Amino acid sequence: MSFRSLLQDMKGEFGSISRKGFDAKFGYGLRSRSHRAVQDSSMTSTDALNQSCWANMPPELLRDVLMRIEESECTWPPRKNVVACAGVCRSWREIMKEIVRTLEVSSKLTFPISLKQPGPRDTLIQCFIKRDRSNQTYRLYLNLNQASNDDGKFLLIARRCKRPTYTDYIISLNADNVSKGSSTYIGKLRSNFLGTKFIIYDAQPPIAGARVTKSRSTRLIGMRQVSPRVPAGNYPVAHISYELNVLGSRGPRRMQCVMDAIPASAIEPGGMAPTQTEFLTGNLDSFPALPFFRSKSTRTYSFPSGSLSPERDERLVLKNKAPRWHEQLQCWCLNFNGRVTVASVKNFQLVVSITNESGGQELENVILQFGKVGTDVFTMDYQYPISAFQAFAICLSSFDTKIACE
Repeated sequence: MSFRSLLQDMKGEFGSISRKGFDAKFGYGLRSRSHRAVQDSSMTSTDALNQSCWANMPPELLRDVLMRIEESECTWPPRKNVVACAGVCRSWREIMKEIVRTLEVSSKLTFPISLKQPGPRDTLIQCFIKRDRSNQTYRLYLNLNQASNDDGKFLLIARRCKRPTYTDYIISLNADNVSKGSSTYIGKLRSNFLGTKFIIYDAQPPIAGARVTKSRSTRLIGMRQVSPRVPAGNYPVAHISYELNVLGSRGPRRMQCVMDAIPASAIEPGGMAPTQTEFLTGNLDSFPALPFFRSKSTRTYSFPSGSLSPERDERLVLKNKAPRWHEQLQCWCLNFNGRVTVASVKNFQLVVSITNESGGQELENVILQFGKVGTDVFTMDYQYPISAFQAFAICLSSFDTKIACE
């Protein structure tokens, strides 16, 4: 029996059970329903998964089959078969958790937790962002075809919330529910009044000893008890600052990103960046159909330095690569290797900034690049040591109006 026919048999047996658990919440085909309906269908899904006849397969044969499926499905959309296999039953799920490696090692986006893991070291993951001006939303997609940005795998969505003294960008896994009270809320970006300074907040601690930042929105969520199982944590993971343009001279923006949760040693040979391996119980506890994202263990990261968090002087610092002036085009230019086609003040490339005794130094390796290719379409390419969530939040800062930088 071929792998494809095996998967078809699985789908025929479970019908809509697997789809209700996976598709309704993470954009694999169905739209989300009410919370009560999801709970009812999730209970049915859990019972079916525990009683599945596929759970009785010999472990050696099962592991071999799942390894072959994981190796053969390298890109999306065929990679959705790997996700489907993890939802068949508990034994399949546990084996799939062992087989699927982290994004840094495999260079493959698979489960939603991959969006919180550092990208691969040797290649850029190519994505694009679509802006919807009507409802102030920004959608992140994974490039499936390098020749076109019309089709892609949905990854994240952000919604802009303008306040009198600041602006929030709420980031969620679910395109149909973008709010802090949602179970799929994973973080936010907050700007100051001038749009020159930003803070990226993670909904769960990125490293050991991370301290939550209390805010008015956090207290309101706790008071209203939107959902007791949804954490209202605001863990700062990065600070972004844009240089003030006091003289008002025309030129490219200058920005700096201080990655609070990533040590500077992560970019050195043998260095490691914190890697989240699963969502906290509270984040996805309302998804009984996806228990493989939950664990009784409190280990949600890997931080090898031995300290609770990087010291202020040991944090990774990213700066935008200085463009060069093109005499013939009469504009500032950067080499995006064909990924950016429209000139814009929003375009940038971030490289690692190292401070030594002789002064500041910029490495040539581009960690994140962002640029315009259409009216409301922008490319976003990133790699180790930042994650898709962090890269997306940094790019969102470029969209915000900057009164003192233009």
